Amino acid sequence: MKSKFSRGVATALGLLAAAGMWTADAHAADKKLKIYLSLSYSGNAWQSEAANIVKALAATPPYNDQVELKEVISGTDPQAQISAYESMIDDGADGIISFPISSTALNRTIKRGCDQGTLFFMYDATVTEKCAYNVSYVTAGFGENSAQALVNALGGKGNIFLSRGVPGNSVDKRHTDGAMSVFNKYPGIKVVAEYYSYWDDRTTQQETAKALAAHPEVDGIWAQAGEYGAIQALLDKGGKLVPVTGENSNGFRLALADPAMKAKGLTGVSAGSPPATAGYAFKVMMEVLQKKRDLKPENIEYPLPWVPADKVKLCKGDKFEDGCNAFPADKVPSSFVTEVLNPELLPELSIQSALNGTPTPGATIQPLPKDIKKAPDAPGINCDKCEAPADQYKLTKIEATVN
Repeated sequence: MKSKFSRGVATALGLLAAAGMWTADAHAADKKLKIYLSLSYSGNAWQSEAANIVKALAATPPYNDQVELKEVISGTDPQAQISAYESMIDDGADGIISFPISSTALNRTIKRGCDQGTLFFMYDATVTEKCAYNVSYVTAGFGENSAQALVNALGGKGNIFLSRGVPGNSVDKRHTDGAMSVFNKYPGIKVVAEYYSYWDDRTTQQETAKALAAHPEVDGIWAQAGEYGAIQALLDKGGKLVPVTGENSNGFRLALADPAMKAKGLTGVSAGSPPATAGYAFKVMMEVLQKKRDLKPENIEYPLPWVPADKVKLCKGDKFEDGCNAFPADKVPSSFVTEVLNPELLPELSIQSALNGTPTPGATIQPLPKDIKKAPDAPGINCDKCEAPADQYKLTKIEATVN
């Protein structure tokens, strides 16, 4: 009797323990991941779209039941973003996906967060703290490839403007370093004006207009994001247009394909920074947090978009399909950054996702491809005590056509 009673108690206790474990597991499964979206610089189309696609993905099944997403915009002061990070860490963030304002100033706080179990995923811009994941196209060669395209268009001679991004940001530094590695090879290329346009069309238009007032006979413009503003400044000035290399705004791509613009002298290539890096980083983070991908902190390279003037192709729908890469002018604003969509990595997204942060009706989160491309080391940009490869400025999209 005693033995039978003991066995009964043991069985009951076992059932209770199992029930307790089941309840704990169920609670853990019900608990949403606390993810913060941390923007530093904001206010242009690029940043808005990058943030919007993260919001759209977080609202897409099954992420909508798995993620609690909060957005924080801290501005261009590194100390403000540091304070924002501190608050997120103290709030128990599982992950922070962020556009960092500095590649080095945030490192100490990032390390503290890593030590407390917070994952840091940086998109587009990068940091040198080795516990963070950097998801960026910054090492894919925008600066050097677009600079060579401009040199080719000018036959190796001419006065040019450099329209840069945000001072002190790792993306701007890598772009400009890459571009100058090419321009410095050609004594006939003269940089007669260099200015910061903050990756914004309006600011680029204003700063380019100032440069045109001082140097009206410019022969070409090398621009980062905001390049459509440079074209507007040229149109406002009147007369001929010149070769312009820039990033991925819809207005720029339509201008490159416009026969009237070509007749006035416009040519160039649309490359540059894809807001899609934000969505890609978010999906990689989710796979790591949900243990669907075993990936240690590393630098991940997003491929460089590359659309010469003769390769612009209009899309008929709301997605990149059938090789299209631009949208009709009545469908999106000229400032719309086309490379926010990626049919392979982000098939869940559409134009409305980028414009409004809303999920695509009927879409569900799709797994990422198995392979992830590791980015090369870039000292001071994505790593600290490291060495850049000897061919870091190797041309990958274009060949030099002038000596």
